[in-house]
Amino acid sequence: MLAGLILAGGEGSRWGGPKAWAALPDGRSFLQACASSLREAGASPLLATLPPESGDPAFDGLQPIVLAEAGLDMFASLKIGLTRLIQTEDWDRVALLPVDHPLVRPETIAALAKEGAAAAIPSFHGKHGHPICIDREVVAAIICGDYPGPTLRDVLREVGSTDVDIDDPGVTANCNTPAALSAALSA
Repeated sequence: MLAGLILAGGEGSRWGGPKAWAALPDGRSFLQACASSLREAGASPLLATLPPESGDPAFDGLQPIVLAEAGLDMFASLKIGLTRLIQTEDWDRVALLPVDHPLVRPETIAALAKEGAAAAIPSFHGKHGHPICIDREVVAAIICGDYPGPTLRDVLREVGSTDVDIDDPGVTANCNTPAALSAALSA
């Protein structure tokens, strides 16, 4: 089974505020769009790291993990989310989706989850993107320090990830600024 972890704990300085609450043209927040895609791909449980003082976003089935402090790097936030996730049963892979990738399609997530590799990275026209799917064993190794990082990219290099060609421009649409979102939507 597939679990989902949305990495949304950043301050969103390039956006002007936390990207979890940034809005798409249809009115959904980035966090809602990411949660919807993961849920439609079959991810359960579904967790999200959130900035301090975020509170509970009250999305059906989303377990918030409000970070204790601001300014954590992505790998530290990832480890906090994975530590909470590993406490739950009934999943063997997790899709790691940064909140600034709200345009990823559910079928993309489902395709990555079916890959047999310890780690699967989507590639669109030769460019790597998100989400990344990793096995439970890799999660356990990250938590216990066998893969110390300091970035997920370092872990993936050590694990020996598999590139998966995906026909979804959402995997490379890093919407970390309003201009980047506009460009992704007009492409």
